[in-house]
Amino acid sequence: MFREVMGLPAHALLVHAAVVFVPLLALVSTGYAVLARTRFRGRLDWAAAVLAVVAPISAFFAVESGEELQEVLIAKNYGPEILQKVVEHQGYGELTFRWSLALGVVTLVLLVVTSRRATRARSVPGWLGLLLGAVVVVLAALNVWYVYLTGDTGAEAVWQGVI
Repeated sequence: MFREVMGLPAHALLVHAAVVFVPLLALVSTGYAVLARTRFRGRLDWAAAVLAVVAPISAFFAVESGEELQEVLIAKNYGPEILQKVVEHQGYGELTFRWSLALGVVTLVLLVVTSRRATRARSVPGWLGLLLGAVVVVLAALNVWYVYLTGDTGAEAVWQGVI
């Protein structure tokens, strides 16, 4: 399912969704966490909710298509040097998926905790929103870092020695 799209490796296409959506989730969720009690926060809630779901899914598809591509490279007898680079890239990709999933979940929890209904009902302590906001900021930084590492190792595996 994740091997090819119209003759092209699906990974080369699907990876771009993760490269866009994961950092965008990091940016929007950080904005939501930092802009507490401002009029801008209300404008970011739907975007944060959608990205909290879409970003991990796009990262998952990138990982799955990468595994398919790795199988193709092994079947075509690529050398151990390139396959080792692919394994390193794959490890970073899996970490990117896990961190984006964590950020997505914490962002959704933050949205629920800081929703108007929760604050009106006073069922949630005020410090919980601050704590979740801090966790979101840390997870967002980790997500951006791992997207960078994944992209860098992938580009190195593909382009090193070409240019």
